[in-house]
Amino acid sequence: MRLIKLKEVIQKTSLGRSTIYEFITKGSFPKQVSLGAKSVAWLESEVDDWIMERIGEREV
Repeated sequence: MRLIKLKEVIQKTSLGRSTIYEFITKGSFPKQVSLGAKSVAWLESEVDDWIMERIGEREV
């Protein structure tokens, strides 16, 4: 299990920061994990699963 910071989430998804947070608000992107007062990260496996779901939607 690996945690990744926002910069890597942006690189993996090609989404912008505001879009990621908008998707989180809508419930369509994995929620971040709080690491402290001002630090968050995402489970890499959840982000990877989200990407695979997008790929799967393309194939339908």
